[in-house]
Amino acid sequence: MTLQLLVAAVNGAPRELAEKMRIDSDAIIVSQGERYAYETLRWKGHEIRCFHMAERGVGLSRNHSLLRATAEISLFADEDIIYEPGYEQKVLQAFEERPAADLLFFNVQAMPGRETYHNEKSGRVRWYNCGRYPTYSLAVRTRRIHQKNITFSLLFGGGARYSNGEDSLFIRDCLRAGLRAYKVPVAIGHERERESTWFTGYNEKFFYDRGVLYRYLYGALARAMALRFLLAHRGAVCGEIHLGQAWEIMCRGIREAEGSI
Repeated sequence: MTLQLLVAAVNGAPRELAEKMRIDSDAIIVSQGERYAYETLRWKGHEIRCFHMAERGVGLSRNHSLLRATAEISLFADEDIIYEPGYEQKVLQAFEERPAADLLFFNVQAMPGRETYHNEKSGRVRWYNCGRYPTYSLAVRTRRIHQKNITFSLLFGGGARYSNGEDSLFIRDCLRAGLRAYKVPVAIGHERERESTWFTGYNEKFFYDRGVLYRYLYGALARAMALRFLLAHRGAVCGEIHLGQAWEIMCRGIREAEGSI
């Protein structure tokens, strides 16, 4: 099997990113900035293709790289991920051991305070627990994604109208299309500390955008899932805005989404 790392970046030069991220596989980098350009780099015996583009939006970047992916396995990446030695072999081996898997979620250690998951054992990922996984934890069988014509939403994520959620919607669409997803207790990297491009605190925009996202994700169950989220995480997220107010804001976001879907 073959693997390509699909990197979403902002104003990133391929050699600098390869060094910082410790890339040791073929890769496609889509770097958002102020220009249009294309360049290639030979790096440690691998080919890195870099597409520079002026449009903004992480979903757009991921779609550009995914549509150009040619390897059997695509491993999604952000520019602030630092990979462990041998990550390519770990990912390929995990797929070889699980021939029925179309998607695999790996352990990538997030910065303190931003952890949403940790895989302690292998298991199936379903619609009700897929929202905890970031895109950079995900590797897919490229041909299966292309066959199902699945892409990332342009409404959600850094640089889009709503601040995050393009990853959850992508995973949801994969599951709806009948693809099989599994989590594996295999560590492949960690997140480098930097300022978030979308998170500015648990403020009104955070809860409103999450309400919109939950309507897209869960449909008629949006309010129940929103309440479940608030009750489960109120100690962490309900400091600046108390639980009742956060619930009202999420419901307002849900109502707006209901009028647009």
